[in-house]
Amino acid sequence: MNVLTRKSLDIDAIRADFPILQTLVNGHQLVYLDNGASSQKPLYVIDAMDTYWKQTNANVHRGVHHLSQKATQQFDAARETMRVFLNASSSKEVIFTAGCTASINLVAQTWGRTNIQAGDEILISTMEHHSNIVPWQLLADQVGAVIKVIPMTDAGEIELDVYEKLLSDKTKLVGIVHVSNSLGTINPVKEMIQLAHKAGAKVLVDGAQAAPHMRIDVQALDADFYVVSCHKMYAPTGIGVLYGKQQLLEAMPPYQGGGDMIYTVSFEKTTYAELPYKFEAGTPNIAGVIGLGASVEYLATLGQQLLGDSEGSLSQNLDACFGWIEEREAELLAYGTAAISDISGLKLTGTAAHKAGILAFTLDCAHPHDVGTVLDNQGIAVRTGHHCCMPVMTRLGIPATTRASIGLYNTFEDIDDLVAGIKRVKELFG
Repeated sequence: MNVLTRKSLDIDAIRADFPILQTLVNGHQLVYLDNGASSQKPLYVIDAMDTYWKQTNANVHRGVHHLSQKATQQFDAARETMRVFLNASSSKEVIFTAGCTASINLVAQTWGRTNIQAGDEILISTMEHHSNIVPWQLLADQVGAVIKVIPMTDAGEIELDVYEKLLSDKTKLVGIVHVSNSLGTINPVKEMIQLAHKAGAKVLVDGAQAAPHMRIDVQALDADFYVVSCHKMYAPTGIGVLYGKQQLLEAMPPYQGGGDMIYTVSFEKTTYAELPYKFEAGTPNIAGVIGLGASVEYLATLGQQLLGDSEGSLSQNLDACFGWIEEREAELLAYGTAAISDISGLKLTGTAAHKAGILAFTLDCAHPHDVGTVLDNQGIAVRTGHHCCMPVMTRLGIPATTRASIGLYNTFEDIDDLVAGIKRVKELFG
């Protein structure tokens, strides 16, 4: 077993922060390796949401009474926390949505409908999640645009030379995943953004799988749009974030109409609120936003421990936390890759040089759904299927994979249990 070289954290203490990890499944201690689909939530987040429901429950931006004022303060504080998390230049650039899917659809139907015309081209990669494919197909059908596909290698890496050749003055938008949910590939998004901007195109980055694993800096990336699915980063479901450059967001028309996104309403003419409220019609997911802010605060507390409880800023604490997460998850990934690669009849899918904590594979003696069922009988939670990435499966010539995805609370013992579980599958089906 490898030992981390940098200052580390007490993994047992971290695991104790996540009450669901004490669950027994079929008489076995839960081994949760489905973080790519949704991560578990620490008590810090659960308590923050519970406190809102018990002590602060009121609508935001609509009341002068105490509860409404307090809820609004917490809601706005969470937006500022996410601004720091993403290193956006202004909180006006942080839009709360229902998730990555909602964020991408918002951009497609506002910026896209305004700026993309018949004959224009949209580039998306083979490894995109369906949520970064279908909204652009809908837009292309509506306006007569053309979708072109950036290919990937057998290892699951973007073919950058082909990508550069696909870019032209017809390219209006590039949609690219930061970290592949089905392969674990970490794409060179900064370089891809630079190339796209050189061609005059805008770029939307799907950061759903990146946000839990690495420090995000939208200004350093120079991303035009960046979307985050918060339930994968230890926050609740039903909440997401769209980052957009302020000048782009200001020029975009509203996506939905209703309360809180207006400035004045009359039957003759309605005027719209300033950013970020222009894109947040109706009562928001207040508890979810508060839970999201708490999830970032929780990560920052881990960073503060690494810094020796010094009075670091939120940004500094997040830097320390994600430095630890990246090194620890790299150790777990290397350990797991070596361990399952020794199993006969097992083939890894996604062998890129730069990967996040995804171990996806096929087994020659059993369908992935059977693998998942046997593992579940042993208390091991993984994901099986096409992972909302049918084009990836088509490219690799397989119907599905078994995917184990790592989170900050996973251990080397979890990997050992996974390996033992796979060997049990071979005993049953081989």
